[in-house]
Amino acid sequence: SDDKALKRHLLRKYSGYLGGLRKELSKKRKKGKLPKEARQKLLTWWELHYRWPNPSEMEKIALAESTGLEQKQINNWFINQRKRHWKPTEEMEFAVMEAYHHQSTDAAAAFYVDVDARLVGATAAAPASAVYTARPDH
Repeated sequence: SDDKALKRHLLRKYSGYLGGLRKELSKKRKKGKLPKEARQKLLTWWELHYRWPNPSEMEKIALAESTGLEQKQINNWFINQRKRHWKPTEEMEFAVMEAYHHQSTDAAAAFYVDVDARLVGATAAAPASAVYTARPDH
């Protein structure tokens, strides 16, 4: 009887706190695996695009709508899937490196053209030739 009275007293006093705590814990609970149907749709997309499994933003939105998942879940699934299961071919790695190299040299060339245009009125304190020594050879 005293135990029941104590229990009622404690529940009255702390019920708001306990409810908030219960709610907070349920939010933090790990969600676990994605639904089977959603995983299957993502895997189907993956298999169709295995050579370059990087969906565009529009494809991610479409996948989120068709699977009922949030876009963040789609992003995370693809990040994990690529890390765990994707091995780009050597030619793919070469193509990516080649594209990066061209992009870098194009950006560098544009930078130096811009610098050259600004140096048309260069002073003796900062002659244009000082910049040309920093220019990469092509």
